[in-house]
Amino acid sequence: MTETTGTAARAGEGKRGGETEPGARGRTTIADDVVAKIAGMAAREVPGVHALGGGLARTMGAVSERVPGRGRGVTRGVKVEVGERQSAVDLDLVVEYGLAITDVAADVRENVITSIERMTGLEVVEVNIAVDDVHLPDDEEEQPAAGRVQ
Repeated sequence: MTETTGTAARAGEGKRGGETEPGARGRTTIADDVVAKIAGMAAREVPGVHALGGGLARTMGAVSERVPGRGRGVTRGVKVEVGERQSAVDLDLVVEYGLAITDVAADVRENVITSIERMTGLEVVEVNIAVDDVHLPDDEEEQPAAGRVQ
């Protein structure tokens, strides 16, 4: 979890409460999970990203998504480290077949950085991306194999 304090509060030390900006009186705490959700949503917004998470993470996420009361797996494939003023993000992606992986990764990196910095005020020092798979057009999603015996 991280805490941010407005610059006006630091600059206004020694002033009476009424002389500092109202928005700078107090602290804002941003949980790591909040940053992870922002990163996951921002990555999924990029065209060419089929899914987030490695093979096992996607399988386990698909099972937990079917359980009532469980989240939609927004943070699946997302790891973050959040400090006082900075954050770092690691993402596991599945990219659509036929697209330039480096271009998709660059677009994801840009969208994640922009979203986190705009929404939290934290500086994003790095976004590391691991492409774990390529989604083929004829891949069937989560279809059980037909049994040999009927």
